[in-house]
Amino acid sequence: LKVKSNDKIDESTRMGVLVDVSGCVGCRNCEYACKVAHNLPAKDNEDFHKREVFDEFRRPSPASLTVVNEFDNPMNPLVPHNAKYQCMHCLEPACASACIVGAFEKKGNGAIVWNSDKCIGCRYCMVACPFQIPTFEFEVALKPNIAKCDFCYSRTEKGLLPACVANCPTEAITYGPRDEILLLAKKRIERYPEKYINYIFGENEVGGTSWIYIAPIEFEKLKFPVLGDKPAPGVTEAIQHGIFSYFIPPLALFGWLGGVMWMQKRKQQVEIQENEKEANHE
Repeated sequence: LKVKSNDKIDESTRMGVLVDVSGCVGCRNCEYACKVAHNLPAKDNEDFHKREVFDEFRRPSPASLTVVNEFDNPMNPLVPHNAKYQCMHCLEPACASACIVGAFEKKGNGAIVWNSDKCIGCRYCMVACPFQIPTFEFEVALKPNIAKCDFCYSRTEKGLLPACVANCPTEAITYGPRDEILLLAKKRIERYPEKYINYIFGENEVGGTSWIYIAPIEFEKLKFPVLGDKPAPGVTEAIQHGIFSYFIPPLALFGWLGGVMWMQKRKQQVEIQENEKEANHE
């Protein structure tokens, strides 16, 4: 079996985001805006301005689809470096390639979105992602939701900005056509060589990503992964080919997993219907 990622999209419609690490002040307004936009539990906005959260390095989770981390600045200890992390929305998404039921879809603007109705909870996407972004709601046993940034597709398809971009007070994140975003990144580095390292993260990593970064220090120091230019789907497809060649036939596996998930979801639906009937009788 060879699993292919979705067809390539029109580059003229692909959008991107430039994250200028030098402009991020760690206010975490982006985190708060993301939670509100995705109906995730969020404390008061003032709680997001507390700095204690930066004591440990954090990664995106089902409760926080984007997070900001802080790093020491040896050149100016009073002004630390802050960097935002979320799904990178790869041009050649490994998650879509690895998903055995097509639960990931690449939209026309480059957004990689997840379909809960198709997902069977195999979590291959978590293994395949070179940025280790997709997370699984382990605490909800019968609802195997995969959580990750969806590029605010429900907003952008209406002509709105992604929530994080719209709420950044320092304009450290800029949304626009990816080719224009790349040009902007290159111009900033050229204009202020003393301010940035001469590198654009995401321009070529794993075939390129929709989110790209420029920074005043090496990205390894910001705990960004060191990746090659080769798209990740080729690797994940080879892994799946090996798995299915020597273990379980794909159709049998799909059928079994699909049956399990159908029974679980059907059980939930019946329970909801019974509870509604009891409430109506009361």
